[in-house]
Amino acid sequence: MSFQSTSLSLSHLDERARRVFKTIVESYLETGTPVGSRTLSQMQHGDSLLSPATLRNTMADLASLGLLSSTHMSAGRMPTHAGLRLFVDGLLEIGDLSGSERKSINAQIEGSPHDRSIENILENASSALAGLAGGAGLVLAPEQSGNLRHVEFVGLDSSQALVVLVYEDGHVENRIMPIPPGLIPAALERAGNFLSARLKGKNLGEARIDILKEIETGRAALDAASAQLVKQGIAEWAGTEKNTQMRNLIVRGRAQLLDNANAQSDLERIRLLFEDLERKEELIALLDKADAADGVKIFIGAENPLFSLSGSSVVVAPYRNAHQKIIGAVGVIGPTRLNYARIIPMVDYTANMVGRLLQNGS
Repeated sequence: MSFQSTSLSLSHLDERARRVFKTIVESYLETGTPVGSRTLSQMQHGDSLLSPATLRNTMADLASLGLLSSTHMSAGRMPTHAGLRLFVDGLLEIGDLSGSERKSINAQIEGSPHDRSIENILENASSALAGLAGGAGLVLAPEQSGNLRHVEFVGLDSSQALVVLVYEDGHVENRIMPIPPGLIPAALERAGNFLSARLKGKNLGEARIDILKEIETGRAALDAASAQLVKQGIAEWAGTEKNTQMRNLIVRGRAQLLDNANAQSDLERIRLLFEDLERKEELIALLDKADAADGVKIFIGAENPLFSLSGSSVVVAPYRNAHQKIIGAVGVIGPTRLNYARIIPMVDYTANMVGRLLQNGS
């Protein structure tokens, strides 16, 4: 499991501070409300009972370290993003999924035996995570790199065209791209016919160099406008870097986030999170960071600029193809008080399940 580090470690805390900190964070994650010294005193058990005054002093020390915060002086304490990071890295006790939870995930992801296409598996995985985890489920689909059968440009207005890419396996992708000013419909048709002839049976990466060379040497029977459109399309679709426009991001369960909002401040954070979920390219770039992890990766609040306002957390894990290459990721996004102990193994298991189904050609 891979986590980001914080400048603080558990070595900065003595046994008493560690115990108090752990109790506060666990209570906050369960209830979503700040914890006061009186409440904390009532939660104690065993032989090492601390007085309310000692608890207040310990909480003040934890706050001075940047691990706890409060809305005002007399309010209880809750963990900061740095505090949650320290808790997740060093104090979180992660269990395993029960047999019934595994069966539920399996059944939801596999879906109907009559339709186990890649698209359905990924849609089901996103919905399953949303339903079980209480957040929104995220699935980043594999980058499409199969062989093409047909390419068509459809003009939308004077500045944009819809590009229809039909793959040999029947998969269809629709993309929007800008077009040069003054381009006439005939040029769109010529560009589509040219690409269809040269890409048929090939993927974009394989054909890119030959197509560009044909245009540059003047061997392509294309007018200047059509040639410019082809070059622009090839540059956008088959660049050497990962292109977020070629990735499909599936988000399910936004309603789950609203169901778990219990205060006006929560609703405001959810509104900001909804805006974050619309920023597809940045979300895809975040999920692509799962490529660097062997297992689950966690992003808490302000650790990622995308969630600096909404104060959200993402738990994400990669899935692999039959060659053990990472081809996508699954995850859960929600408020920072996610049930990490439950969600981490759930995301990990779902990623492995998706990988197995895709490897088996379901």
